[in-house]
Amino acid sequence: MTAIETHRLFSLDILSAGQDEALDLLLDGSEPKTAAFVNAHCINVAAKSPEYRWALGRADHVLPDGSGVSVAARLTGRRFKENLNGTDLFLPLCRQAAERGMSVFLLGSQEGVAEKAARKALECVPGLRVAGTRHGFFEDGETGAVIEQINRTGADIVLVALGVPKQDVWIARNRHRLNAKLVMGVGAQFDFWSGRVSRAPSFLRRLGGEWMWRLAVEPRRMAGRYLVGNLTFLGRALAEATRNRRETANGNWRHRALDVAVAGSAMAALSPLFLAVWLAVKLTSPGPVLFRQTRVGQNGKTFEVLKFRTMYVDAEARRAEVLKLTDRKGVCFKARNDPRITRVGRILRRYSIDELPQLINILRGEMSVVGPRPALPAEVEAYPAAALGRLATRPGLTGIWQVAGRAEIGFDKMIEMDLAYVRSKSVFLDLAIMLLTARAVLGGRGAY
Repeated sequence: MTAIETHRLFSLDILSAGQDEALDLLLDGSEPKTAAFVNAHCINVAAKSPEYRWALGRADHVLPDGSGVSVAARLTGRRFKENLNGTDLFLPLCRQAAERGMSVFLLGSQEGVAEKAARKALECVPGLRVAGTRHGFFEDGETGAVIEQINRTGADIVLVALGVPKQDVWIARNRHRLNAKLVMGVGAQFDFWSGRVSRAPSFLRRLGGEWMWRLAVEPRRMAGRYLVGNLTFLGRALAEATRNRRETANGNWRHRALDVAVAGSAMAALSPLFLAVWLAVKLTSPGPVLFRQTRVGQNGKTFEVLKFRTMYVDAEARRAEVLKLTDRKGVCFKARNDPRITRVGRILRRYSIDELPQLINILRGEMSVVGPRPALPAEVEAYPAAALGRLATRPGLTGIWQVAGRAEIGFDKMIEMDLAYVRSKSVFLDLAIMLLTARAVLGGRGAY
């Protein structure tokens, strides 16, 4: 499965995905998973509760719930693809569970509420298998019996509605004892679907104003959460954005200094090689020495990448006829026996010498020494949504997939590696990749 993008906010990696993508990720059954939702109230609670922060950190997937976290993301220059709140996700999850033959157990809320929510789900999704239900009022000493009850049903999915932060702490403490494939905290989901609490009209939900409805319906209980809590959260979101910008600026300065130092030194040290390659290309095939091609850089901005020419001058015109020769599954074209490559070009590609003019792109600020390789516009147009996350940083002369095998790495695996790099980017990681690049170039694995 292709990796799905996340945004780092409030020390959490929060999922940025469409509803279908998120459900596929949660229900693929490849390994046991836990999921949690976070909204403005959750972030406020987590700021005061180390145990809740610990529990959220242990969740395999954290989903964005509500307009608050959306505003926080936009303040940092990012955007979640979709609001994935638990209440709206309930029926789509039940439909997916029914299609996959997975059963659901509902745990939580007051006596009878989970049963009513289950009946509503069965009305809407007739093929759904409800493994069981249980109210959420039990003592810590009864936890073992509750877990045994759930496991006896053979439930594949356990939805836990014990409220924040209790539900996520309970899941984190007991996940290893539950046999289900997915365990997810769902807050007030059962209350809404049972009809115990009315939801805001759909137009108000689309405008991100569901909190106003809840405040109007339950003013005494919700005044503190929304009137005081929303202002508190806004302050935290602004602080998070300021910290994020500061860290980004510092990180950018360090990376840029490293890029200039490495590229400048390499240009000086390799100038005799540049001259030798220039002559070899010029004397063995007609056409320019440098090949220039439009590529997609950071945030989708295009630029002209530079390479020593390794193909005959009509290579671009012949691209369509050789696409069937590709050795790589996925969007990006790579062919080991590409007939458009010159004899000198094969040697240059074997040792990645053809890429060296990109040191000029690095000095211009269009590329970095380390980063995802710059893609063609046509390739980016064909990207699945998750792959666009690799455009969040400058493209690189080398990168994590180059040192791992280059063209031998499939497209989906390449995207996973690039997204992992974007999330973990640091000067130390770049230095490590640079050191590994020398070994990869000399070995020549996957270079053609």
